[in-house]
Amino acid sequence: MLAAGRVRVNGATIRSPDVALEVGDIVEVAAKATQVDLPAGVRVVHEDENLIAVDKPAGMLTIATAHERERTLYAALTARARPGRVFIVHRLDRAASGLLVFARSPAAKERLQAQFASHAVERTYLALVEGRPERPSGTVRSRLLDDAPGRVRETRDPGRGRPAVTHWRVVRAGARHALLEVRLETGRRNQIRVHLAGIGHPIAGDAAYGARTDPLGRLALHAHVLGFDHPRTGARLRFVSGAPRGFAKLA
Repeated sequence: MLAAGRVRVNGATIRSPDVALEVGDIVEVAAKATQVDLPAGVRVVHEDENLIAVDKPAGMLTIATAHERERTLYAALTARARPGRVFIVHRLDRAASGLLVFARSPAAKERLQAQFASHAVERTYLALVEGRPERPSGTVRSRLLDDAPGRVRETRDPGRGRPAVTHWRVVRAGARHALLEVRLETGRRNQIRVHLAGIGHPIAGDAAYGARTDPLGRLALHAHVLGFDHPRTGARLRFVSGAPRGFAKLA
């Protein structure tokens, strides 16, 4: 029953048998387990009573928008977790793929989001970009401004936007594209897409930010590494998702 997620203590799903109970705690046991399959391409890489880390395919929303409320990763994980709950910690662009972490309780969500806010989370991406950068590595520092619905741009006005820092290095370079490893110091919306386009190397498949090629039929951006401290134990967790098929072939 524990392994199947059928036991809750004070509303939180418990999977460990060593949880101590106190007077007044409410223990609930579901009548039977209900297994809900995740959408094709979604892979759970770690799960415990505090969090769930998943590998998301390109083309899937993290959370609902005004135009799509049902076919999201959050909805799928919520259905799978019932009678427990899932809480959003951060997001990944619909067109991108890779690693995300969700919390299993409000306390876990707060602790994980605090790590994102303090830049203590390790986030490394793989990006297939157009052209060949002249330098082997670099850092982009600018201010990003939400210009319109779904659009972000850089601004030189020190009183507008929010600071954003992106570090990149060339992993491999081909005739028309280069594979970059990108490390985020800050995590603004569309940060990698805007910064790489700003240095003249938009991500392949990213027509919104100037890309003229789409060799993979998708945004060639992948959340490759995700590392953070466990919200309860403090132990460092680090997950790696390999490059999607096609990334390495074109660089």
